[in-house]
Amino acid sequence: MKEYHLSLPLSKEDVKDLEIGDVLYLTGYLYTSRDAAHKRFEQTLAAGGELPIDFTNQTIFYAGPCPTKPGRTMGSIAPTTSMRMDRYVEMTFKLGITAMIGKGDRSKYVADLCREYGGVYLLSIGGASAIISNQVKACEVVAYEDLGTESVKKLYVENLRVIVGIDTKGNVFQDREIQKYRRI
Repeated sequence: MKEYHLSLPLSKEDVKDLEIGDVLYLTGYLYTSRDAAHKRFEQTLAAGGELPIDFTNQTIFYAGPCPTKPGRTMGSIAPTTSMRMDRYVEMTFKLGITAMIGKGDRSKYVADLCREYGGVYLLSIGGASAIISNQVKACEVVAYEDLGTESVKKLYVENLRVIVGIDTKGNVFQDREIQKYRRI
């Protein structure tokens, strides 16, 4: 396990040698998007429309932050269960994303897609919303404002701590860790 301080956006070159279990501290811009926004991306593409952001080399944080309190940059924010976005992973990889941040297991085919498209799945910690919100230094709604907390937001983060959950070789962190503790 290694530690890296990386600047966002991440290129395919930036992530190709990362391994499951590596700890990353990310600084730069990323986008939030959850179920409803992903569905709109899909519908927009199906209708031949243009998406509101360019996904090339971007990182999507599966999160829907709470409303911002006065004097704060952002409300509480924590990762959403990622498996709910599995059906959209290939679409977002085709659009050019490099990384996804969320929590929990993914469907088996997501590891194959990470290998095929050279992307990574990064794990954030659920229940750490106050800590994560302190790492967000700027927040701007960039699309689908009518979705409220599920609107697409552009965040500037400093030292957002994540763990590589699926690497570009298709290795899965949870699979490796579970094996350590399984009794024969």
